[in-house]
Amino acid sequence: MAKFLVKRILALIPVVLGVTFVVFSIMALTPGTPGEMMLGPLAAQDDIDALNRQLGYDRPFVERFVRYVLGALRGDFGNSYMTGEPVFDRIFTRLPITMLLATLVVMTGVMIGVPIGILSAVKRYSALDLISTVTAMFLAAIPEFWLGIMLILLFALQLEWLPTFGVDSLRSFILPTLAMSLPAASAILRLTRATMLETIRQDYIRTARAKGAPVRNTIWNHALRNAVIPVVTMVGAFFGALFGGTILTETVFTMPGLGLLTLDAIRMNDTPQVMASVIFLSMIFCVMMLIVDIILAFIDPRAKARQLQ
Repeated sequence: MAKFLVKRILALIPVVLGVTFVVFSIMALTPGTPGEMMLGPLAAQDDIDALNRQLGYDRPFVERFVRYVLGALRGDFGNSYMTGEPVFDRIFTRLPITMLLATLVVMTGVMIGVPIGILSAVKRYSALDLISTVTAMFLAAIPEFWLGIMLILLFALQLEWLPTFGVDSLRSFILPTLAMSLPAASAILRLTRATMLETIRQDYIRTARAKGAPVRNTIWNHALRNAVIPVVTMVGAFFGALFGGTILTETVFTMPGLGLLTLDAIRMNDTPQVMASVIFLSMIFCVMMLIVDIILAFIDPRAKARQLQ
């Protein structure tokens, strides 16, 4: 297991470097300069040029990229062009909101999708299976931002039960969680149903039933353990992607999280903030996939055997 962890951690290095190079290249091709953004459109051109030289923006692209990577290795990711604060200070300030939202979305999606998916597979072709499948397809086709707007119109503006924006209390997370977790639950439901149907048709399930094992024990002790493996992989990847995938939802509900911070930085051409945010989000995703592999090793002995090779 230790050898596997070392390999996966070392594999993160080229991934993070690749992401850094791609994002740095995109930001370099974006019109505008840091001097123009920081000093404003009414500043003198000499002042803008002087600030660009001070920030090293007048240097060649390759040199700027190498200097950025070397600074990042020392823990220096620069300061935000908008506020002058260290970029990771702003990230860690916004992180708790996005982390709480992502956790609530995943928990809600799993609690809805997995049980209904299991019931749909066990009672396939029944009315419950038909209703849950059609509902899942319907929710999967709804854009999250549109669902969020509809929830605001109903529960915030018409019924006045919940707040429309901001993060004042846990009540502020209810509508964003529903807007993101319902489509996620539909995907988890469909995957759980498909894997359960495939598993309960296996020979070892028929053998257990032929030996007189109760249906409940067969489903929970034999079928579910194998059927849940793809679901764990999907949930782990979804949780990692949520840290960067909440941009639209945080924009709709005006939640000051990582998604809204990254979007504002992109709008303002705040290169240090964009770079730090994207690198941080990519590392979170990679770490989450590593955690998923470790969990799978405990669930599936075959995965553990492959990791030990």
